[in-house]
Amino acid sequence: QVQLVESGGGLVQAGGPLRLSCVASGDIFTNYDMGWYRQTLNKQREWVATASSGGLRIYGDSVKGRFTISRDNAKSTISLQMNSLKPEDTGVYYCYGHWRSRFWGQGTQVTVSS
Repeated sequence: QVQLVESGGGLVQAGGPLRLSCVASGDIFTNYDMGWYRQTLNKQREWVATASSGGLRIYGDSVKGRFTISRDNAKSTISLQMNSLKPEDTGVYYCYGHWRSRFWGQGTQVTVSS
């Protein structure tokens, strides 16, 4: 199974950028679809974006046009570039990997101040 470690969360002003990263270890990275979910204060865990093993990049409606997901198979890493951040983007962001089963990172806090 894959182990996932996120980094890059923090406090940012509305309108600003932030970049999250997730490093995977323990299994064959290229087998996995990788992506991000987030847990905001008032919502259930919300899917944010996916970078599939086959090269697809897809986004949730609330982040489309503002967030960009990328993956570096050589480094077993995915990243989430978040631009034009809004206070409602505040939450804990979780990296996931999915192949036969779904695995989660520990989460990283993103706080967007107005």
